[in-house]
Amino acid sequence: MRALLSVSDKAGIVEFAQGLEELGWEIVSTGGTYKKLNEAGVGVVEIDEITKFPECFEGRVKTLNPFVHGGILYKRGDEAHISQAKELGVGGIELVCVNLYPFKETIERTEDFDDIIENIDIGGPAMVRSAAKNFNDVLIVTNVNDYTTVLQAISDSSDNLKFRRDLMIKAFEHTASYDSMIANYMNNRFNNGFGEYQFITGKKSFQTRYGENPHQQGAVYEFDEHFSKHFKQVKGEASFNNVNDVNGAIKITSSFGDREAICIVKHGNPCGFAIKGSLLESYVEALKCDPVSAFGGVVAVNGIVDAALARKMNEIFLEVVMAADFTDEALEIFEKKKRLKLFSQGRQRLFMSKDSYDFKHVDGGFLYQNTDIIREDEVSSAEKKSTNTASSLEMRDLEIAWKLAAFTKSNSVVYVKDSVMMAVGMGMTSRVDAAQCALKKAKEMGLDVTGSAMASEAFFPFRDSIDAAANAGIKTIIEPGGSMRDEEVIEAADEHGISLYFTGTRHFLH
Repeated sequence: MRALLSVSDKAGIVEFAQGLEELGWEIVSTGGTYKKLNEAGVGVVEIDEITKFPECFEGRVKTLNPFVHGGILYKRGDEAHISQAKELGVGGIELVCVNLYPFKETIERTEDFDDIIENIDIGGPAMVRSAAKNFNDVLIVTNVNDYTTVLQAISDSSDNLKFRRDLMIKAFEHTASYDSMIANYMNNRFNNGFGEYQFITGKKSFQTRYGENPHQQGAVYEFDEHFSKHFKQVKGEASFNNVNDVNGAIKITSSFGDREAICIVKHGNPCGFAIKGSLLESYVEALKCDPVSAFGGVVAVNGIVDAALARKMNEIFLEVVMAADFTDEALEIFEKKKRLKLFSQGRQRLFMSKDSYDFKHVDGGFLYQNTDIIREDEVSSAEKKSTNTASSLEMRDLEIAWKLAAFTKSNSVVYVKDSVMMAVGMGMTSRVDAAQCALKKAKEMGLDVTGSAMASEAFFPFRDSIDAAANAGIKTIIEPGGSMRDEEVIEAADEHGISLYFTGTRHFLH
């Protein structure tokens, strides 16, 4: 039995080769892999002894040879194939171990296009595909983590068809992901990221119990291990809907940097938010906005949950708490809540990966776009349109309201006073309905919105929303502007003595 080993990532390759050698396998290798194995004392044959042709063109051509691919591809159960292999002098290769040139690492460290081109693997993917195609007869190993498993399977003869098929699937996933990465990089470099094809690839992080509903299957797939780095399951198992809600809550909370922000989310939308002097105070204030919706909700904490905050949270039923981290005392207190799920990032503050692109499924395809980013200066550089000028405290509330509105389903209107969300209207077909719905909810909760800052993620098409805001005692408003009736809106703000600011940027969230 003969194995061909040619790897870029050489971690564990010596031990793997030694294990194969102990099992009686002949080892064939290339370039740097051959050198490493030879220096380690492995009895290894250099590839050109098999190909009868030297590596050439600075190593661009090493394994693209019929003695290699013939040895991998001929069918062991086909007499014609066996006869032809013997006639041509093609020896069998029964195991191929390949991982590919470090293209990802290369594009992360340099913009030198010549260097990038040289790190596009050709022979490696060709061998992987050949071995995967002939998985009935050939073991294809593309993952360092599979070395021990493969050795064990060979040793105890459990390398059956299913085992080989599983390795085959991994192999095609490996080359597909690799080629997708190259194509996406080239489109990003030369076509602003929007080429003829768009490839979205992710590695499974974990399977959820089901999807949005019990009759659906679901799983989390991640880009470059970004999700697993920032999402640690401390207590309980995350559901599909949990992950979606937590994502929305983190987006809001982490956008406030080092501030003591707490956001409560229900079904993807905020139902409570506050930034006060401590996380405990922030939670207490955030809960006042809509304690009914908060029941069974998701809480994101931009900091470390301590015992006092944990005890307060335990007073109601919460589905999930996502925090930068938890103290040991807090975890002990939360143990009493059997249905509560806890997730952590193991940090001082919450963090987002800030993916560059966003996509949504539509029937028959998907929409793809640049990620909507809220610039830090959107509020501070907003254009004052009214006669009145907002105070520094009012500008702080405008910033909070603006970010909340941007991360809330459109149409949305948000009211904030003293760094606390007082009311929110979201997902409405009419902007005035969103404004009035929020005010109605605030009244039901006994909250006085007088003096609040108000934000709308898109322009007001008519002055009616301004008039309604004035009747509620709103003092400052921020919106993108851009309506044909902007002058009427500005005139209404001045009539009511409201400070009005235009950001020039819309943040629809559908």
